[in-house]
Amino acid sequence: MIRVLLADDHEIVRLGLRAVLESAEDIEVVGEVSTAEGAVQAAQEGGIDVILMDLRFGPGVQGTQVSTGADATAAIKRNIDNPPKVLVVTNYDTDADILGAIEAGALGYLLKDAPPSELLAAVRSAAEGDSTLSPMVANRLMTRVRTPKTSLTPRELEVLKLVAGGSSNRDIGRILFLSEATVKSHLVHIYDKLGVRSRTSAVAAAREQGLL
Repeated sequence: MIRVLLADDHEIVRLGLRAVLESAEDIEVVGEVSTAEGAVQAAQEGGIDVILMDLRFGPGVQGTQVSTGADATAAIKRNIDNPPKVLVVTNYDTDADILGAIEAGALGYLLKDAPPSELLAAVRSAAEGDSTLSPMVANRLMTRVRTPKTSLTPRELEVLKLVAGGSSNRDIGRILFLSEATVKSHLVHIYDKLGVRSRTSAVAAAREQGLL
């Protein structure tokens, strides 16, 4: 049984998600929270396999440093051993929102208008540790990847330096606290920017350009 926590500040959204999830025999909704810090606290208490996380919440505890779904995702991944998988389910689809959530450690990203079958499949994939992106989100990321850029971001340079040192995607993810899917996404961006197709070529090109 896949144990799911719903983290969204709108009760009607939580009710809708619960109705879809509880139609499946292998998924159980074990709790609901309406704030980002509530999601972190629930994750710390354990007994959760997957968190359906919104990105933006209403006012939470005053003074808290955890105010968004991305903040909560990063805190969960950083502070909990064997943390629950986070699947973002939101209305927000800007590049900054998508990349911010994935960078924080979210394993998947769906929009709230996703069909029930897609949501159920995403929860099952997340529980298995597999990444899931809605078709629209995947297209947005690929469009961004294909857009020529002139320089590597600081995070991309970190990834490339570790690649040059012989680290695997799993090793890089562990060192930088990223999912393997996020590491692969960074590598796709790096390859595109450097005009290469392999790790070895990326390292060679970066050295030629004085990046390493």
